[in-house]
Amino acid sequence: MTTTAPRPSFTSQASNYLDERTSISTMVAALGRKVFPDHWSFMLGEIILYSFVAILLSGTFLTFFFEPSMTAVHYDGSYVPLKGVEMSAAYASTLDLSFDIRGGLLMRQVHHWSALLFIAAIGLHMLRVFFTGAFRKPREINWVVGFILFILALAEGFTGYSLPDDLLSGNGLAIINGMIKGIPLVGTWISYLLFGGIFPGDDIVPRLFVLHIMLLPALVIAFIGVHLVLMVVNKHTQFAGPGKTNDNVVGAPIMPLFAAKAGSFFFIVFGFLVAIGSTFTILPVWDFGPYDPSPVSAGTQPDWYIGFADGALRLAPGLESEIFGLTLSWNILLPIAVLGLFIVLVMFYPFIEAWITKDQREHHIAERPRNNPTRTAIGAAGVWFYAVLWAAASSDLIATHFHLNVFQVTWALQAALILGTIIVYWITKRTAIALQKKDREILLHGFESGNIRRLPGGEYVEVHEQLDEYQSWKLKAYESYAPVMVRPNANGKITPATHLRSAMSRWFFEDRIEPITRSEIEASKHHD
Repeated sequence: MTTTAPRPSFTSQASNYLDERTSISTMVAALGRKVFPDHWSFMLGEIILYSFVAILLSGTFLTFFFEPSMTAVHYDGSYVPLKGVEMSAAYASTLDLSFDIRGGLLMRQVHHWSALLFIAAIGLHMLRVFFTGAFRKPREINWVVGFILFILALAEGFTGYSLPDDLLSGNGLAIINGMIKGIPLVGTWISYLLFGGIFPGDDIVPRLFVLHIMLLPALVIAFIGVHLVLMVVNKHTQFAGPGKTNDNVVGAPIMPLFAAKAGSFFFIVFGFLVAIGSTFTILPVWDFGPYDPSPVSAGTQPDWYIGFADGALRLAPGLESEIFGLTLSWNILLPIAVLGLFIVLVMFYPFIEAWITKDQREHHIAERPRNNPTRTAIGAAGVWFYAVLWAAASSDLIATHFHLNVFQVTWALQAALILGTIIVYWITKRTAIALQKKDREILLHGFESGNIRRLPGGEYVEVHEQLDEYQSWKLKAYESYAPVMVRPNANGKITPATHLRSAMSRWFFEDRIEPITRSEIEASKHHD
C-alpha cells in the first residue's frame, strides 16, 4: 500500500518560490536575531518611524482632495464668513477639506500633529544620542545621516505649512522671499526663479506641492532606510552595567519579543495621534483668511520648529553698508551665516570631537552625560541658543501680552542669546563635575542611610549603605581622557593644527574627575 505526501498549500508554494529566488528567509532570520537594548530612551527612534507612517497615510488622503493651484476662485463652500471671497484654488480646497469632505478635518489635523511629533522626536532622539556620546565611532556617518534627516523634516514641514496659501503661510513665504533677496548679486534672481515671477508669483504652491509629496518624502524614506541599515551594521548602543561591554549587547532580539512590543507601540502612537487630532484644533486656516500682504499684523508666528530662523532675523542688528554700489544687508546676512555655521558644527561634531581626542576605538557603551562635562555643557548651551532664537520669534507677542516695550524685549533676548549661552555652558559644566564628585563619594562610602550608631568609645557615626553590583558599575564604568600633549610630527615640526588640537583638548579635559580605582575602593572599605 502506497501513501502520497500531502500537497503543499498555495502559501507554502509561494513562500518557497520567493525564498529560492531572494533568500529572504536568511535575511529575516539574521534580522530576527538582532538584539536591541531594552531602555525607554530608545523608543524615541520608534516614535520617529511610526509618526512618519502616520504622515504618509494621512497625507495620501489629503492629496486626493487638495488642489495645488494659485488660480483665483470665489469661495462657495460651507464656511459662511468667507462665502464669495476671492481666493486661490489651494486655499478653497483646504477649506473644503476642513468643512465639506467627510473626515477631511480629522486627516488634516492628524497630518499636522504627526509632522510636529515627527520633528520633535527626531530632535529629542538626536539630543539623547549627543548627550550619551552614542555618535562616536563607528556611528559618525549615522549621526550625519540623522542630522540630514532632521533638515529634510524641517523642509517637509515648511513646504506643507506653506501649501494652504492662507495669510499665515503667505507671511512665512514673504519672510523667506525677503531673506533670499538680501543675498548680494544673486538674491533677486533666485527669488524670481523660485516664485515664478514677482512675489508671490503664480507657481509657488504647485512647486512646493511637488517638493512636499514627491522629492522630499522620497529623500526622507531613503535616509530612514540608510539610517536603519547603519544601525543594524554598527550595532546598537547600551548603557553601562554588569556583563555589558563593547562586544556584548544585552537586550531583546527582534523576533519575537521586540517585534510584538514594537507593533503594540505603533498602535499606541497612531491612536494617540488620532485622539489628539480629533480633540485639539491646530492650524485653523479659516480664521486667517486668504493671503493678502496688506492685513499683516503682530501675532503672525511660524511653526515652532522653524521659529529659530525668524528669531535670528528679529535679533540681528539693523546694519547695512554699501560697497562699490552694492548694498549689504547685515541684518539678513549675519543670521544666515550664524545659522549656517551652527548647522555645520552640529552636523560634523563627531568628527571634531574625534580629532580633538585622537580616539579611534569603537564605542558601544553610552556615557552618562555627567561623565563628559564639556560635551554636556556644549549641548546645554546649544539647546539654550536654539531656545532663545525660538523665543525671539514671539518677541512681539511677549511685548503685547506683558505690556512691555518691544525694543527692550529684543535687547533682553540679545543679551540672553550671547551672555546666557556662556552662563549656561559654565553652570552645566560645573554641575556635571559636582555630580561626578558626588558619585565618587558614594562609591567610596556608600549612601547615607540615616542610621546613627554609637561606637564602644562613645563616638556616634552614621552607617552608610553600600551599593550593589549594578549601582556600583553604573557609577564607575566610564573613561577619562587626558589633554593631548604637543608633540612634533614625523618631520620634527609642530604645526598650527597641533597647537590648536592641544588647546582644544585642554579645554575639553583639563577639568575632569578621574575614575575611581580598585585600590581606592579597597582602602575605603578597610577604613570603614
